[in-house]
Amino acid sequence: MELTGTETRLDPTIRNDPFPFYRALREERPVYYDPGLDLYLVTRYDDAAAVLRDDVNFSLEHGYQDRYGNGFLDEFAAILERDGGGFIRDMAIDPPKHTRYRKLTEKAFTAHRVKDLEGRIRQIVVGLVEAMAERGEGDGMKDFGGPVTAQIICEQLGFDPAEVTAEKIALWTKAVLDQIGRMQTREDMLENAAVMCELQNYIIKHIKDRQANRREDMISDLVHARLDDDAEPVLSWTEQIATVRGFLIAGNDTTAAAIVNLLLVLATEPGLADRLYTQVDDERVMTRFVEEVLRLQPPVHGLFRTAMKDVTLSGVTIPAKAQVCIMYAAANHDGAKFADADALDIDRPNVGANLTFGLGIHRCVGIALARMEIKVAAQEIIRRLKDIRLAIDPAEITYLPTLATHTIERLPLTFARR
Repeated sequence: MELTGTETRLDPTIRNDPFPFYRALREERPVYYDPGLDLYLVTRYDDAAAVLRDDVNFSLEHGYQDRYGNGFLDEFAAILERDGGGFIRDMAIDPPKHTRYRKLTEKAFTAHRVKDLEGRIRQIVVGLVEAMAERGEGDGMKDFGGPVTAQIICEQLGFDPAEVTAEKIALWTKAVLDQIGRMQTREDMLENAAVMCELQNYIIKHIKDRQANRREDMISDLVHARLDDDAEPVLSWTEQIATVRGFLIAGNDTTAAAIVNLLLVLATEPGLADRLYTQVDDERVMTRFVEEVLRLQPPVHGLFRTAMKDVTLSGVTIPAKAQVCIMYAAANHDGAKFADADALDIDRPNVGANLTFGLGIHRCVGIALARMEIKVAAQEIIRRLKDIRLAIDPAEITYLPTLATHTIERLPLTFARR
């Protein structure tokens, strides 16, 4: 792909197949001003890692909040204040506030809680794989990825899966992600605001319930989390709402997208599922396989920071107050970091060095749970299905219109029971 400087990640053609664009940027313009998005795309691994580690010069808080709502913030906030229990921003914050907040939210992801979940996750996965196996065909997102993660996160938050279906979570997720996705129109905003009001009112109902009736779920953990050595020892009311909302969206959308990407890899790498079948019980092999899929096809393609002063990366000066998008997916394919970077290689020595879950103090808090869900899904798919194939041409695969995530809209598949 030849670059002219007018290309933008907004282009639907690039959105549905961005890797040639990323490759051209890494080789020719590794820090690229995207004229359609009015921000800088950072595409090389070392540059991306440097931004992620530098919380002083690159602000996560400003990166999220300065362009939140895509130009419709005042009207959006007024609707949420009127109908949704308040305009509550995402908990994307910088130190020192972040340090306290991280300590409190980590209490919902203790090692014993995550480990104890494996049996239930496997039960949910097996049920859905078996239902697809009976039919010999299915949609990777609608019939598997979406329902798996929706049911798991609902159960962990203490939501009723009969009330909060995968379809409802998908609507809620789109409304939330559109606020940071940079592609929202005013008409989109009005629809999204109404959806987010519904979401917040549902969350508020459950938080009030857990304040009076503690249960064994993540909302209770958050509502009753306490630090003994802090001036603000508990999460505030708005922090509780924002955190539950964040767990619901991040714990569903990105993991669902990752599972669907895993299915895409299995469907487009002939014989891969058969080769892995003999090693499906080998935890090391399956863990490395999942990590390599996460590197090749990360569910999050880019997240944002704001430069707090003039900073130079790869010879390009990013001016103070300019926005930066750290392109995780591009960095994960950087040949300077990963040999034969576009190939699937379970044995690569630095398989765990990908940036899929971030880096530094803002690394994904739910990483252990996400990895477990994806690994269990991989094991049960490989155990139970064979001859996994795409039912459409790969060129027909489309993705949701957002810069931050890279979520397949539908993935029709055929397969046979093993």
